[in-house]
Amino acid sequence: MGVRQQAEEPLTPRELSGTDGPRPVPFRQFILKMNGRCNLACRYCYLYEGPDSGWRRRPATPAAPVLEATARRIAEHAATHRLTDIAVVLHGGEPLLAGAAALGAVVDRVRTAVPAGCAVHATVQTNGTLLDDERLRTLAAHRIRVGVSLDGGLPAHNRSRVDHAGRPSWTAAARGLRLLAEERHRSSYAGVLCVVDLASDPAEVYASLLGFAPPAVDFLLPHGNWSAPPPGLPAPAERPAPYGDWLCTVFDRWWRSDRRQVRVRIFEECVALLLGAPAATESLGLQPFDAVVVETDGSIEQVDSLKSAYEGAAFTGLDVFRHAFDEALAHPGVAARQGGLAALAAQCRRCPLVQVCGGGHYAHRYRDGEGFRHPSVYCADLQRLIRHVAARLAEAAAA
Repeated sequence: MGVRQQAEEPLTPRELSGTDGPRPVPFRQFILKMNGRCNLACRYCYLYEGPDSGWRRRPATPAAPVLEATARRIAEHAATHRLTDIAVVLHGGEPLLAGAAALGAVVDRVRTAVPAGCAVHATVQTNGTLLDDERLRTLAAHRIRVGVSLDGGLPAHNRSRVDHAGRPSWTAAARGLRLLAEERHRSSYAGVLCVVDLASDPAEVYASLLGFAPPAVDFLLPHGNWSAPPPGLPAPAERPAPYGDWLCTVFDRWWRSDRRQVRVRIFEECVALLLGAPAATESLGLQPFDAVVVETDGSIEQVDSLKSAYEGAAFTGLDVFRHAFDEALAHPGVAARQGGLAALAAQCRRCPLVQVCGGGHYAHRYRDGEGFRHPSVYCADLQRLIRHVAARLAEAAAA
């Protein structure tokens, strides 16, 4: 694989901490690629339509030795760091293409391997089109919760989510979500993940998602960077923070009416960080990032979002057969995401909002030829959201 070299020099442990180096934070989220293909061909997909084509060179599904080695390495990591709980996220492509029973068997294998006293919280992230009663019963039997990716709760919001023949996926996805929301399956319902689309009305998108009665909603900013800006950026001068405006509209509705009924992760984390609580998403906060990916061939990689930057951005050169996860903790890319304030651009370190913003999503800081030591391409949008939430908190305190 032709892995591009970055202009920036990797941070040393001494640079990151100002001392002899930070102690790496162990991985607690293990993202297992259970199928490297997808039954949809979403027109905006950064994984299959983006700059990294590594998925083409990997098997569609992991072989038994990969799964066995992965469970053994996860158990080793949990034992080494005396972890009392970990998250296993079954991912793809579309992970349900591997079969619900196969997903359950992987989770069972990990639970059997980890030390006594280490809880394994399992989730599958799916596009929802393959959900049916039988699959949901199988997943529930293995204590696997289900998260669904959707662009909104109406057919018009999902026009880009089509199959390989160009046919819309909405009918099947909506059917699966309604089934998941039924009382008999609700204990398996983890929530809905939605990527912000400036072309959609934010209040309408939010209200439509609530129609599927999710226990949680997670709004994500589309992956982009300074060299490949997301849609709508750079914004026109009269609207300098379009994504921030979009999120603020949803926040006000959630804050007024729904915050006790449905969790919205980015809003909850923003509120917590403003109040001084330790919290973090990939887009907010300075908490060390603790997720790692195992690909279908057993490669240990950084998270998929980096693949939106350039070919090989998530590459580590490690695999579960020859390397422990502790070796991935020493990788410069992982160290940079665990480096806190010292790992950020000088502009970010001087910003009064840095404890809340955290520099933004790592993938969104990239500039071609210069690496990731930049503010987020969404800097203005994050400032808009954080200041808006802070103002609402101040109003609530005054009241």
